[in-house]
Amino acid sequence: MNGHPDNPSTAAPGNGATTTSPRRTVRRKPVEDRTGHVLGISAFYHDSAAALVRDGHIVSAAQEERFSRKKHDPRFPGNAINACLEAGEIEAEDLDAVVFYENPVLTLDRAVRSVASVGQDGMAPWLEGAPGMLGIKLFFERLVRDELQCDVPVLYSEHHLSHAASAFYPSPFERAGIIVVDGVGEWATTTLAVGEGQDVRVLKEIRFPHSLGLLYSAFTQVCGFRVNSGEYKLMGLAPYGKPRYADVIRNELVDIKDDGSFRLDMSRFGFMQSLSMTNAAFHDIVGGTPREPESRITQREADLAASIQAVTEEIVIKMVAHLAAITGTRDLCLAGGVALNCVANGKILQQRACERLWIQPAAGDAGGALGAAMLAAHGYFGSPRPPVEPGRDRQRGSYIGPSFSNEEVRAFLDVNDYPYEVLDDAARATRVAGALADGRIVGYMVGPAEFGPRALGARSILGDARNAETQSVMNLKVKYRESFRPFAPSALAEQRDAYFDLGCDSPYMLLVAPVKDDIRLPFERGDEEDLISIVNKPRSSVPAITHVDYSARVQTVDGEYNPGYHAVLTEFEKLTGTGVIVNSSFNVRGEPMVLTPQDAYRCFMRTDIDVLVMENCVLEKTRQPAFAEEGDWRDEYELD
Repeated sequence: MNGHPDNPSTAAPGNGATTTSPRRTVRRKPVEDRTGHVLGISAFYHDSAAALVRDGHIVSAAQEERFSRKKHDPRFPGNAINACLEAGEIEAEDLDAVVFYENPVLTLDRAVRSVASVGQDGMAPWLEGAPGMLGIKLFFERLVRDELQCDVPVLYSEHHLSHAASAFYPSPFERAGIIVVDGVGEWATTTLAVGEGQDVRVLKEIRFPHSLGLLYSAFTQVCGFRVNSGEYKLMGLAPYGKPRYADVIRNELVDIKDDGSFRLDMSRFGFMQSLSMTNAAFHDIVGGTPREPESRITQREADLAASIQAVTEEIVIKMVAHLAAITGTRDLCLAGGVALNCVANGKILQQRACERLWIQPAAGDAGGALGAAMLAAHGYFGSPRPPVEPGRDRQRGSYIGPSFSNEEVRAFLDVNDYPYEVLDDAARATRVAGALADGRIVGYMVGPAEFGPRALGARSILGDARNAETQSVMNLKVKYRESFRPFAPSALAEQRDAYFDLGCDSPYMLLVAPVKDDIRLPFERGDEEDLISIVNKPRSSVPAITHVDYSARVQTVDGEYNPGYHAVLTEFEKLTGTGVIVNSSFNVRGEPMVLTPQDAYRCFMRTDIDVLVMENCVLEKTRQPAFAEEGDWRDEYELD
């Protein structure tokens, strides 16, 4: 990775990567009489969030979308901030600092230079982004003080530095390489860094417009999914295809070097000149214009998905090898939107590109809030990193969002006269396991909400992994989403090796692994393109979580991070002999995961979920009163 000078203000678009970056070394600032509380904020692009850190310990973190019910909500995270302050039992004036996750001036610099480099043709993306860059971001300090009603110090990080901090500081490692890959943050699109003790140092970066995240998003658009929210659909579609466009991508779209650095052929992309990721030259290469959203998915889209997935994995694995060579460590941390590509993450481990891997569960922009807060706590204020037990990390299973007590749940149910039973923890686990064994679908809301896009057994929809029809039933009748989308398994950590070739725990559902040979069933896909027919063909003894390529996106569950959920799996294993269940996020298509009892009950009554569990309260669908609202509720959501 060669190229850019150190000062971003002298960098023009398209010149590759940077090397050592002394400007990115955080200066420590000892402060007397401070409270140790730092609030991080990410906002104004998508997935706004807030995170509170006390003396280097994570107190709470939450995404604004969970409160506003607007998926990927970019607005100032006022609700999330209030939830964090409440969890910390402090007022805004108790904060030592508020830290924004990026540098608005550098973002504006990139936007101005980018539009200048293409002239009048760049006006469309400029007009789309200018209101945020010239308005609210540049006046963030005033906004914070107005919203919090106090004169709190406001600090700024950089986008990729926030991501890097979110990956390293909560990890179990004392020294590790760090890779951040996403669309773009200020100038950086890919960053290689190293973390050691309390320090995070940027080593190299690739700069806009050369972006692996934007390359992947271009294929997301061509395949008919929405950019910035449909990339995970593209990843799920890839196993249905063959990478027959991979060489075309390498030869016509991206030049890949041995160290994982790359350059895009910008004549094939549209995002510098328009609001489209692609242009006519791109369409010529991939055999046609983008698929119309909601239209039938063909083999072409599956093959395009498989092709960009293969190229992405190649680039990432080369980067990992290069970073290990220049840092001398084979411990690795990942963050940025591309770190949510759990297939690529699994390949890193399968190919032994690193020894140990830790991925920030909120790897996207929401996690930048946590990274900004931790960067200030450790790098600016000098708080030591908390000690960590062997085999653990510092993020506590990512169960760090808001929670609701049994009293709050019962108050909601009582005031609305909704019938329910109250069970103790053991009886609750037995009831849930029995319902799953009977083929019923369970909505499960227990404990603090997860921080990040994955449901980890706190805000989950659960099903029987042994039932071959569970995947299509949950997709079409519960989630209202595409039938090809795979579901993830939750597995007892102590039994993971009986089901998956994983070799390590995966508490955050960020690793894809093959299912074991001895539980696979013979499977012939044939030449048909009907994805529903393919989905319904059993491929293992746990068919509902086995993808078409015999893979699964695994969550391992132990008794420390989430004892209640572990008890459900344990009881299910006692009943059925299988220590694996289906775990999907508690929401429908187009809606964020549920947060409150109101959210959970609403989703329960509007879908084919059979049983709802909210803390120790259990509700049966058949006992509930009629639930009617004006209009079709799905009209409220943009079904992406």
